[in-house]
Amino acid sequence: MQTVVITGGTDGMGKALALTYLRRGDQVVVVGTNAHKGQAVLDAADTLGAAHCIEFIQADLSLIAENRRVVGRITATYPVVDVLVLGARYYRATRFVTSEGFEANFALFYLSRYLLGHGLVAHLDRADAPVILDLSGPGGDLARIRWDDLQFAHGYHPDEVMGQCGKLSDLLGVSFTRRYPHSRVRYVLLHPGLTATGFTGEYDTASAEVVARMREQGQPVEVALTRILRHLDNPPATPLSAFMQDDAVDTDGEPFDRASAERLSVITANLLH
Repeated sequence: MQTVVITGGTDGMGKALALTYLRRGDQVVVVGTNAHKGQAVLDAADTLGAAHCIEFIQADLSLIAENRRVVGRITATYPVVDVLVLGARYYRATRFVTSEGFEANFALFYLSRYLLGHGLVAHLDRADAPVILDLSGPGGDLARIRWDDLQFAHGYHPDEVMGQCGKLSDLLGVSFTRRYPHSRVRYVLLHPGLTATGFTGEYDTASAEVVARMREQGQPVEVALTRILRHLDNPPATPLSAFMQDDAVDTDGEPFDRASAERLSVITANLLH
């Protein structure tokens, strides 16, 4: 039996993945902000006869303190973590700053992934075949990173913010695997393709229309789930790998520049300090 932790696990692909693992008889920890959605996952688990195999942790992962609380809860409760799926994100048409002073997307889509990955690495290394799956958009141009304004204090544009967060995930994967060179954890960056999921967020009129079309055009959740499970069930041999749908992305290329990864790591450590 594996222990699987899923952020963003109360919606779409995350929820489907949680239920898949429950059907297999695994222990699942789902982290999400919405109590009603969390209860819906618990109810679904009960229907499967797996209520004893799931825990829902309600937490706002855009807050540093909440990430640390979640890490503390998991490490105190579960001796081993086999799989960590980083899927939490939330689209915001307008800029929002958390009570801790961070731009919300930067905090949720990047800082949370940083904190959970590093916070759970020791428990992951106790597993037979540990894997971290970061659902992002690997590859692309490093020039999209606003090094002098990572949190978009000026000229906020939601699509640019989300694109930059995907790039920060790439660099996080690089710095993570370099920081733990002897770890057995496999860090996988994956964009499973446009999927007809919940697209949770706060949208203006224009972006809501775009999202509606995306829902119509997106692949079924089951198709994305197949792509995700392919990497979770058979983790790649290399410490870091990246995929756009079924196509491998070269993690030795410019988008995964080591100097940029180190630069981001230093900035992040200073911010969290």
